[in-house]
Amino acid sequence: MSLNDLMIWKADAAAANPQLAAPRWRLWAEFLALFVIAPAALAAWISAIPLFPAIIGASALGMALLWATPGFHWRELVDLRGLKGQSGLILGFALVATTALTALVWLMVPDQFLWMPRNNPRLWILILIFYPLLSVLGQEILYRALFFQRYGALFPNDAARIVVNGAVFAFAHLLFQHWLPITATFFAGLFFGAVYLRGRSFPLVFILHWIGGGLVFTLGLGRFFYHMTAGV
Repeated sequence: MSLNDLMIWKADAAAANPQLAAPRWRLWAEFLALFVIAPAALAAWISAIPLFPAIIGASALGMALLWATPGFHWRELVDLRGLKGQSGLILGFALVATTALTALVWLMVPDQFLWMPRNNPRLWILILIFYPLLSVLGQEILYRALFFQRYGALFPNDAARIVVNGAVFAFAHLLFQHWLPITATFFAGLFFGAVYLRGRSFPLVFILHWIGGGLVFTLGLGRFFYHMTAGV
């Protein structure tokens, strides 16, 4: 067995048999604070809490908790080997997301189709550049890397982990106060969670999330994922 095969085997074994990183009661307390109480507070006081500083602060806390999680290595966040052979998955996701989001635009706000690239291309380009850094990165650290690495063992199996991941990811978007972002992020969370569990590739789910979010603002649904007092 080569060194690379051994590393893959160890990663698969860790995914199949996650270990508790701390006493169960402490992990549940952390989980509820991060994924239930904090998003609920943000939704309740969105007019008083700036979104991006909140995301940055939560991301910093998430990275501190990742650092304290046994078995986690920082290189996992930048390990591009998980992208090998995933072009079909990425392109397939982009195609399905484009089709579904375009249909939603035409059903809900047909006048908004491609509004931003047609009417405000500068803002559109800025969003495509900075959205992944200011929003996607922090969300994926919290909802994929931290969730599965530190709290995955709280749930009995991978199916439960994926469903809970989709649910808390959707709950984080409660602040937009509309069914569309909540529903869309639930199904996106299911997909991102399944992809992350399969290969533990942070760069892969980061790219998928970037594509999904970019399509939202490109195709014309950005108004549902934007809060006037919170930002994108």
